Amino acid sequence: MTPPVSSPAIKVAKSVREQVSPEEWEARVNLAACYRLTAMYGWTEMVANHISCRVPGSHDQFLINPYGMLYEEIDASNLIKVDLDGNTLFNASDYDVNVAGFVIHSAIHMGRPDVDCVAHTHTPAGMAVSAMECGLLPLAQTSMRFLHIAYHDFEGIADDVGERERLVRDLGNHEAMILRNHGLLVAGRSVPATFNLLFRMERACEVQVMALSCNTKLIYPPAKVLEDTFERMQPRADRPHLNGELAWPALLRKLDRVDSSYRN
Repeated sequence: MTPPVSSPAIKVAKSVREQVSPEEWEARVNLAACYRLTAMYGWTEMVANHISCRVPGSHDQFLINPYGMLYEEIDASNLIKVDLDGNTLFNASDYDVNVAGFVIHSAIHMGRPDVDCVAHTHTPAGMAVSAMECGLLPLAQTSMRFLHIAYHDFEGIADDVGERERLVRDLGNHEAMILRNHGLLVAGRSVPATFNLLFRMERACEVQVMALSCNTKLIYPPAKVLEDTFERMQPRADRPHLNGELAWPALLRKLDRVDSSYRN
């Protein structure tokens, strides 16, 4: 008589989506989309830089990219969840969090409870403007959105948690900050709002680099017009085109036509 053969136990691993709340999963999808869009527009520096998003319902947890993956590889599942003390709470990737990324992003999430998403870039135009003594100039309507922004002096590689206090101090209540000799930082109330800020900030820097390269006298609108334009471009609930909400569904459709794997 042939003895019965027992089947080996099969372990079924839960997906990341099954292990987090629906609200966190939605935040993960939007943040992954933000990474993919940033790559699509060419604002990356290999595996460097970071975009983070506060975990819905928490005040001390945020999602950030695994250090070692390109932005075009980021999806909803491989984002890492950390707390403000640097503890990794959830990580389904094979990588860790970049120390400088943690310092910069934990500072803003800690000091600005009104901010849900923070993006930091090292684009050629952004780095060029960060080295200009004049700062960002109000050369065009897009630039006037940033008539009043913050500046933070370069302190070296941002891997010292002691710099967090100064980052928050310099950002104040602004939605954008130029990190001198370094790059750009924007902070918004949502992922769509932050990507919208990043797009406009990058465009403003590109315009400035192009205009200054033309070796011709530049003109500026009167101060009153600049201030009025700045005020009218500030995001409010009744201005979805200025807070990123109007464009976000269209941007997701743009991504989905190319590669929808960011939703994985």
